[in-house]
Amino acid sequence: MNYNFDWDVVARALPAMMQGLGITVQITLITIAISMVLAVPVAVGRMSKIEVIRWAAQAYIEVFRCTPLLVQLFWIFYAMPALTGVTLPGEVSAVIALTANLTAFMAEAYRSGFQSVPVEQVEAGRMLQLSRFQQLRYIIVPQALRQQLPVILSLNISLFKDTALVSTIAVADLMFISNTISSQTYRSLEVFTLAAFVYFAIAFPVSLATSALERRMQNSSGMGAAPPRKLMARMMPGSRTPGSGTPGPQTTGPQTTGPQTTDPRTAVPA
Repeated sequence: MNYNFDWDVVARALPAMMQGLGITVQITLITIAISMVLAVPVAVGRMSKIEVIRWAAQAYIEVFRCTPLLVQLFWIFYAMPALTGVTLPGEVSAVIALTANLTAFMAEAYRSGFQSVPVEQVEAGRMLQLSRFQQLRYIIVPQALRQQLPVILSLNISLFKDTALVSTIAVADLMFISNTISSQTYRSLEVFTLAAFVYFAIAFPVSLATSALERRMQNSSGMGAAPPRKLMARMMPGSRTPGSGTPGPQTTGPQTTGPQTTDPRTAVPA
């Protein structure tokens, strides 16, 4: 390989790429905040006894789960202005498309959590004459969020990576800035390696924290399982903690035997 690395390009490109990272993080946080709120009524509508509401929520979820995110971005940025006559800025179009997509996935996660809440607790809320909204607020939603928190965090990590697609509609995010610098300097290897490292440096710690949180929740449902001493051992994927399903070594103390009776028919003469 005769390629001559020029890492000075990375040092010169880093400030501009950090500005692009700020746009990426801003879009990610806004999308997550809106989606976590909008997913609740969509999940409730998905479980509604009224067929029109249930089918409408189901149709929304399936449309955005079964079509590529890139197509959704292009449709909102290019097709919707032709349909409505309203031209949206790139960042607004990106937030709308990402929010619509994430809300569909998060609504299914919420629905799974809602249905896992014991029926007895919901019936107890009815006996206390709580309204449907109060049941959701005080009984169903807190337990569902706690149970589905690892899934929600995983969806948020995926969203952070998917924001790279907004560069295709001229949003000056991290990927757009990286592509621009690469075209100007002809140093694709160095620039895109730095971009990949930036994405990894943000997503990987969150992924480790998600794994640690999931294991902690599993241990908390066990019988007083003690977590490992080292923090990294608790966060590494694939590691198992004592009491998480694998029985540990058992110590057997000295056994005290009482007087034994021997069947005279099987006794061996001395």
